[in-house]
Amino acid sequence: MSSDSQVARAADGRTLTFAEWGDPDGLPLFSLHGTPNSRFARHYDESIYAEAGARLITYDRPGYGGSDRHPGRRVVDCVGDVAAIADTLGIERFAVTGGSGGGPHALAVAARLPERVSRAACAVAPAPYDMADFDWFEGMDPLNVQEVGWALEGEQVLVPELEQEAARMRERVAVDPADVLGDEWGLPESDRAELARPERRDVIRQDVNESFRTGVWGWADDDLAFIRPWGFDVREIRIPTRVIYGLTDVLSPAEHGRWLAANVPGAEVVAEEALGHLPSPDVVAERVAWLVRPARS
Repeated sequence: MSSDSQVARAADGRTLTFAEWGDPDGLPLFSLHGTPNSRFARHYDESIYAEAGARLITYDRPGYGGSDRHPGRRVVDCVGDVAAIADTLGIERFAVTGGSGGGPHALAVAARLPERVSRAACAVAPAPYDMADFDWFEGMDPLNVQEVGWALEGEQVLVPELEQEAARMRERVAVDPADVLGDEWGLPESDRAELARPERRDVIRQDVNESFRTGVWGWADDDLAFIRPWGFDVREIRIPTRVIYGLTDVLSPAEHGRWLAANVPGAEVVAEEALGHLPSPDVVAERVAWLVRPARS
């Protein structure tokens, strides 16, 4: 099954564009994309979801792809949007996962919809910003630090900078999707190897182009949401949750993962010694299998 341009309505009437992949009769699993990404951010081999028994649902966060912008949104505001899509599909119970910028959003859904969420996973995600006794920038690539600096200066500075970044990204992807981030990032070899996989090319190109189809508003609003109060506390979470991080990650450094692991109650912690920000195919398969396990036991 692949239905990649469905529409739901948020409570305030905004359009939410979503897609489905995998087994239509499988356990519903919401996968919340990173920053910047779109509903097309997925494993290049979609059969991985069907084989695990997962009905994967992805959607464009507000301002990305086909979803209307939600100015001033907080991380927690995704909860209502996920619920609206689930209601549109007639789904009552589901699992949720999010990677990178999708991680905090997955934790928000886990915290605020415990009666509907069976399991949750948060991978390579940032911790809340501006916490006492926590150096948010330690181990982070200078280009990521620069982007956060733009966000701290406000939308009027952030948006023009991201527009230039998005234009350069689209130009690089048109030539070689493996070069999506360029050469300036200090990525570990594991991440560069994953980006270089030929199988990833079509998905990267499709995802990047859709991410910025209506501008960089989704990217900007994500960045702004991360440096503001998230609107919930990760300590609220009471459902089975995995916190995953890579020890060589320079986008969401390991200290962020350690903080989340220590503060999500009862979290199952997975520290990937050999991985950075991007998972290998076999890791993805295991993670999906873990998320759907409750409905298949």
